[in-house]
Amino acid sequence: MAINWFPGHMAKARNQVQEKLKQVDVVLEIVDARTPEASRNPMMNQIVGQKPRIMVLNKQDLADPEITKEWVAYYKGLGYEAIAIDAQHAKRLNQIPQLAKKLMAAKIAKQKARGIKNPAIRAMCIGIPNVGKSTILNRLIKKNVAVTGNRPGVTKNQQWLKADESFFLLDTPGILWPKFEDELIGKKLALTGAIADSVYQEDIVGMYGLQFFRENYTENFRRAYGLNADDLALSDADLMVHLAKKNGFADNYNRMAERIIFDARQGKFGRYTLEKPEATDDTDTE
Repeated sequence: MAINWFPGHMAKARNQVQEKLKQVDVVLEIVDARTPEASRNPMMNQIVGQKPRIMVLNKQDLADPEITKEWVAYYKGLGYEAIAIDAQHAKRLNQIPQLAKKLMAAKIAKQKARGIKNPAIRAMCIGIPNVGKSTILNRLIKKNVAVTGNRPGVTKNQQWLKADESFFLLDTPGILWPKFEDELIGKKLALTGAIADSVYQEDIVGMYGLQFFRENYTENFRRAYGLNADDLALSDADLMVHLAKKNGFADNYNRMAERIIFDARQGKFGRYTLEKPEATDDTDTE
């Protein structure tokens, strides 16, 4: 199954990001804490280059807390600053400007030595759709200026936003890449809602969710659907059929798959993370 989603405005935005980089001091790369690597656009490493970068793992309230700690340590090990936040509830957001100032300490010192009293830091906010970029910006500037929405592809244009007298932010549209080389990436993004629902097959993504949760968060999955040991001994396909009947969908496999996707996004299986740092090839991130 190939899941690809690359609307025209994303190609335009990719070019705009490259043009704006010269005006930027720091890049805030926003990822979904539930799937940090799958929600990173591999093109951004080439585009951003050596610009100072802060990895912002958003939606930490939905992710497995222990694995999130591992990801923060992993990104720091790659030489980035990294922080896990919950933008929806404004948790730890105030630490982002502090990290940016830490990264730019040498430049700030030089500017102050030249008589500039309040040197400004300009940060670019990048990330794929629906990782929470606009929510982060709105919380930082304490205004609802950046357009938000719980669906991918809401932000279409770029705009500078003022957080305070010394910290300015550039909002950018979410940018995916033209083709996912690994089908698993598409499944992860579809399950967490980063891809428009119209471009993937519910049965395939729902089956991925069933396989993942029964294997990695077995007890949460069992409780969510009232399953017993015999149910969990069924094959993936048979369990999907059993769940469809148990939830009143008769033999409608697709409706149950859709339900699993919905339940995953609503947190019915608890806090989860779809990937761990040790399963990541370092060569893919640099």
